[in-house]
Formats: sequence, structure tokens, C-alpha cells
Amino acid sequence: MMDENLIKVWKEDFSIVKSRKNYLGAFACIDDKKEITIIIEENKIDKKDVIEVEKGWKLIIFNIILDFPLTGFISKISSALAEANIPIFVISSYSTDNILIKKENLKRDLEIFRKLEIKIK
Repeated sequence: MMDENLIKVWKEDFSIVKSRKNYLGAFACIDDKKEITIIIEENKIDKKDVIEVEKGWKLIIFNIILDFPLTGFISKISSALAEANIPIFVISSYSTDNILIKKENLKRDLEIFRKLEIKIK
């Protein structure tokens, strides 16, 4: 079971890649029939598959199960980060939400989470 109001920041640096192919072992692979986007640890990128890349992201996982009818969870977080001029990249899985933030914003981002009373692991 997941702890309420708990986030985990992955220690690895991630990249958001516009790729020529899907990657087994990537955090996320999104194929929307127009392009393939890969969220992957920076040290796992194969440059021959890269069309474009954005490096230097930290992955934050919200360790709470979010029911489908729930509304406003990401809105509250993204609004607080937008007020601080911190860009995010959002990925949702079946049960939870995840965001990527630029690693240079991590300290400010975590301070905003503390103000929102979100526990940090």
C-alpha cells in the first residue's frame, strides 16, 4: 500500500527523448502514432535512436493511488509550480501521477511541496 501525501524523487537524471523506436526498460514509452516519446535515464540513451532530446530532468512519483473520478490533484501541484515559474512534464500511469522537473529547480520544487504539506521520501 502506498503512503498518502508521500513523493519519491528518483536519484537518477532523466531525459525526454523524441525517438526512432521504443525502449525496453525505459520509465515510459509513449507512441501516439505521430511520434515516439521516451522517458529514460540519461545513461541509457542510445544516440543513434534520438531525433531530439531534453536532458537534465528529475522524476518525482506521487506515491498515492489516485482513483479515476478524482479531480484537481495535478492541477493543485501544477498551479503552485507555475506560480514559481517552474515548468513540469506530467506522466500518468493507471494508478498514480508522476512529474519531471528540471534538476536545477529541484530544491525550489521540494520547498513548494513542503508548503503543500506533501511528505518527501
